[in-house]
Amino acid sequence: MTNRAKAIRKTILEVANRARSPHIGSALSCADILSALYFEVLDIPKDVESFEKRDIFLLSKAHSAMTLYATLYHKGLLNHEQLLGYYKNTLPAHTDRDTSPYVEISAGSLGHGLPIGVGIALALRGQKNNQDKQRKVCVLMGDGEAQEGSVWEAAMFAPKYQLGHLIVIIDRNNLQGYGRASELVSYESIDEKWRAFGWNCQRIDGHNENAIKDAIFANEGSQTPLCLICDTTKGKGVSFMEDELKWHYFLVTDEILAESLKELQ
Repeated sequence: MTNRAKAIRKTILEVANRARSPHIGSALSCADILSALYFEVLDIPKDVESFEKRDIFLLSKAHSAMTLYATLYHKGLLNHEQLLGYYKNTLPAHTDRDTSPYVEISAGSLGHGLPIGVGIALALRGQKNNQDKQRKVCVLMGDGEAQEGSVWEAAMFAPKYQLGHLIVIIDRNNLQGYGRASELVSYESIDEKWRAFGWNCQRIDGHNENAIKDAIFANEGSQTPLCLICDTTKGKGVSFMEDELKWHYFLVTDEILAESLKELQ
């Protein structure tokens, strides 16, 4: 775990404590993924002149919005006042694209992010002003979300139209809202399924930022879309939250915050 990912996790915990909001386990699960994407992989500039040529990140598992907000804050794309408004007035529990230009989609109903991402990727490929730089479109999904039929319709479409600049990352923590994804709707081997649909699919350690970065850069220039199955642990970084379903719902009290931050020192 990098110091940057630790800082993002600390901010997530502080935000959850202040807002008394759930989904802390899901948010901690994908902190390393967003850290790698926003600081090592995606080109998302702050200056207005370059903004229209930015790479696109879509948080389809939008119940993990705290991770996106914390990452944008550490990237300097959200300010502290906006962060303080989480769950109150400035930042909703699930993403709303009207809250910030760096929040690309309104999401929360699972299964929508990838179809939107496919549409954006197809549109970008046809725009003349994108010929000099093929902009990446990256979609982060949950493994429980991958049970949605709309995901697989989009998965069929992307390889057919050679959307090699489209990246799907699945946060494979094997704990969705009501139990283990592998037990509720078993779809293993999930990587073989994506390959059968025509994707370049790799299974990697979702807490290893270098592995995430290397896999994405290795696919650059390909006409085949990339799917990364990132094996992760729900609640990663706080030992008593790790791989515990209850932290999909439990709240971060002052005592839990203090104990959690101590572990992340």
